[in-house]
Amino acid sequence: MVNLKLKAIFNRLFKKLLLLFAVLLLLALILVVSLNVFNPPVWMWKLQRQISPPNNFPVTIQHQWVDGDRISAPMKLAVIAAEDQLFLRHSGFDFNSIKNVVSASGQGKAIRGASTISQQTIKNLFFWEGRSWIRKALEAGLTVILELTVSKQRILEIYLNIVEFGPGIFGVEAASQTYFHKPAARLTFHEAAQLAAVLPNPYRYRVLNPSAYTRSRVGWIEKQMKQLGLVWLKPIAQNP
Repeated sequence: MVNLKLKAIFNRLFKKLLLLFAVLLLLALILVVSLNVFNPPVWMWKLQRQISPPNNFPVTIQHQWVDGDRISAPMKLAVIAAEDQLFLRHSGFDFNSIKNVVSASGQGKAIRGASTISQQTIKNLFFWEGRSWIRKALEAGLTVILELTVSKQRILEIYLNIVEFGPGIFGVEAASQTYFHKPAARLTFHEAAQLAAVLPNPYRYRVLNPSAYTRSRVGWIEKQMKQLGLVWLKPIAQNP
């Protein structure tokens, strides 16, 4: 009798958990698919900065959404060259980089990030700063949904509009106006590389008055951009 009662309780609990999972999955699907139509007015990374501001965070946040066709081709190429050179080829994950990170971690070496632009877009939109296996699993699930339902062109557009290029400077339009006093549509090859160079840590690396390391990173990004070539962006232009 006791076993039957426990079994019934377990079955009810399992059904409730299954229902909760289905509801959360549906909500996630709606949120991600809606990115095809709506520009996110707010995102978790920006909220975290406002609620728990780091040092040097300004009182006034700078941000201005700009459509993808008003972002220069060199800027798109620069961020791909710097952050995710397989962006147009993978389905959300760079498994070779993940394998290298796992190998380096096991050998006690310094770990280099393996997140793709798609993963970083999901992280910026929906998650707070921090690391855990549960969060990684949720990020991975949402990344799969993003890649299945949103075009590469739109993913790159969203990423460039929400990523932080300096303390309180969100999006490429605000960064371009702040640092170069021009719209993102007019960013040059070198200016694009300068902006992309600070993305790993916009609080440590500076676009203006860069350190020797940042300058060397700009040079590396420019070389990668030349190797990839602007022709590499044609699949984005052909996949609206």
